Amino acid sequence: MLGIVGIIALLTALGLSLVVTRIATAALVLTGLSEEVAKFQARSAFTGTGFTTAEAEQVVAHPVRRRIIVALFVLRSAGLLTIVLSLILSFVGPAPDMQKLIRLLWIAGGIAGLWILSASRLGDRQLGRLIRWALRRWTDLDVRDYVDLLHLSGPYAVSQLHVRRGDWIEGRRLRQCRLRQEGLLVLGIQRGEGDYVGAPHGDTRIEAGDTLILYGRDETLEGIDRRRAGATGESAHAEAVGQQRRQMRRQHAQESARQRRKEAGL
Repeated sequence: MLGIVGIIALLTALGLSLVVTRIATAALVLTGLSEEVAKFQARSAFTGTGFTTAEAEQVVAHPVRRRIIVALFVLRSAGLLTIVLSLILSFVGPAPDMQKLIRLLWIAGGIAGLWILSASRLGDRQLGRLIRWALRRWTDLDVRDYVDLLHLSGPYAVSQLHVRRGDWIEGRRLRQCRLRQEGLLVLGIQRGEGDYVGAPHGDTRIEAGDTLILYGRDETLEGIDRRRAGATGESAHAEAVGQQRRQMRRQHAQESARQRRKEAGL
């Protein structure tokens, strides 16, 4: 019985470790780091290995990122102690060799399952979306280094869009997507094989595995992230275009009113 408790505690601790690093990754992304760099820094800090890269200076120089990394250091100590104690409990006490082998197989299978779950693009995408929503809802971690440069305010943001097979945008050229009509700007494309396309033109083809760097309204960015190919995708695009046109009319009205007040000396 004690061995089973130890196995459950061990797998629970490992699972929580994956969740903690994923939350830290999402938090670091909200401070302006790319997802790839944020993931590396979060895992490096939590495991205590490899935290000596050039990107580490970006973390040290940023007060919010420093707090996130310090929290990972503290949780790493507690997590490591829990994992060691759970591992000891898994094999403590007298037990036949066959029973110990079965426990070892249970641990190996559990770790393999956690690894598959963590490597799942779909699961990671859904979990990341939930974590980003929670962090924006209950924290003030939306502190980007590029806010001042891009003058981001209100509902506007820069975000990454990971293109999967079957996505509405997959297999199209940029001009066919008509993203500007939705109020979205493509700042760059990180190809799946490693190449980067900066300021892509209309003939640039979007492929599964690409990561698009987009600028636009939060609502529109979230909508295109969920959009799949087919009639529903085309309908969602048309709806987004309509929303953008209404937004532009409101902005035009506000600018016209501001200009009239300026001319009137108010």
